[in-house]
Amino acid sequence: MSQIENNTLSNPAPLGLLGFGLTTVLLNFTNAGLIPFSSIILSMGIFYGGLAQVIAGIMEYKKGNTFGQTAFISYGFFWISLVGLLWLPKAGFDSPTNSGMALYLGLWGLFTFGMFIASLTHNFITKFIFGSLTILFVLLALGHITGNSSITVFAGYEGIICGLSAIYSALAQVINESYGRSVLPM
Repeated sequence: MSQIENNTLSNPAPLGLLGFGLTTVLLNFTNAGLIPFSSIILSMGIFYGGLAQVIAGIMEYKKGNTFGQTAFISYGFFWISLVGLLWLPKAGFDSPTNSGMALYLGLWGLFTFGMFIASLTHNFITKFIFGSLTILFVLLALGHITGNSSITVFAGYEGIICGLSAIYSALAQVINESYGRSVLPM
């Protein structure tokens, strides 16, 4: 495909950011203790946080955007794997231990820190999303390893802010593109 044809593709980032942001806000309302855990979160995790982000990542691949491809496909499969960790025990598999979940979340924090370093070449809101997501994974891992529910509740509020920043970025991109100018700062 020629470079000209490649540039005619629509921007997949808003789809991926909304899949990430809305699902992150919803799950972190549970972590913060504001709503109970339910199938709403599992469904969002599979279909919007998971599949929509994977689709957005494949579209980023088609556009030649390694950063977007890596982020959206990885976090899409994060959501799908998280749903698996939560659902598979109901099918008879062992539940993850607190130390296992701490390791899982810590590894995602390590990956996210690397993506944060890569995001330093991007706009402010992208840096904020990856910086706050790194903090979220660290807090969630600490909450699991220590068993301190106060850390998890604090992480929930921090995660709501992280998710809202992704929603803002997505909607700003759609609005700015629709108006053909910068209406909302990035």
